Amino acid sequence: MGCPGAGKGTQSAKLQDKFHLKHISTGDVLRAEIASGSALGQEIAGIINKGNLVPDELMISILENIVKSTDKGIIFDGFPRTVAQAEALDAMMKRLGREITEVVMIDLPESEVVSRITSRRQCRKCGEILHVTPGTPANKCPVCGGELYTRPDDTAERVKHRLEVYHTETLPVKSYYQNSGKYVEIKGDQTPEKVFEDIVSVFKKVK
Repeated sequence: MGCPGAGKGTQSAKLQDKFHLKHISTGDVLRAEIASGSALGQEIAGIINKGNLVPDELMISILENIVKSTDKGIIFDGFPRTVAQAEALDAMMKRLGREITEVVMIDLPESEVVSRITSRRQCRKCGEILHVTPGTPANKCPVCGGELYTRPDDTAERVKHRLEVYHTETLPVKSYYQNSGKYVEIKGDQTPEKVFEDIVSVFKKVK
């Protein structure tokens, strides 16, 4: 868990490699389903194109199919975002004979959130995401030479809106898990390497 820009995706990918886990990013899952052109993908695209959120029941159904398909340990990245989703996730895991063993919150000051996200650029060609130094021209990807652009969600206005939504909907999930005895908080305003080291310590205790 963590606010936008906390490094959830970056750390999840590294943890997946180190511990041979299944990394489930809800954003990636939805984009892949839409790209497949399936009936479900078309339904999801229709919902998102109208500016609406994918209903919890549909999201849980999609995730359940993925969880059923693997016996690996799983990292949920970007889910749950609301208390209702957290409750639905617990119920789903119970149905499948599994459980949430640990909840890791990457805590990051808001000023750092805004700075990180507005400096993000993505390559149109290879999809690489990188951070640019403010005031420094950056229009070519160092990996493939493709054009770099600012994603719509990474503008200052969108970041402020995303933080408002986060405080309203997602922070209550923190309280939900704090009461479960499985909640651990990691300082996000450290180097990515130190954040990873701290999370690895948590995982080793769970194992």
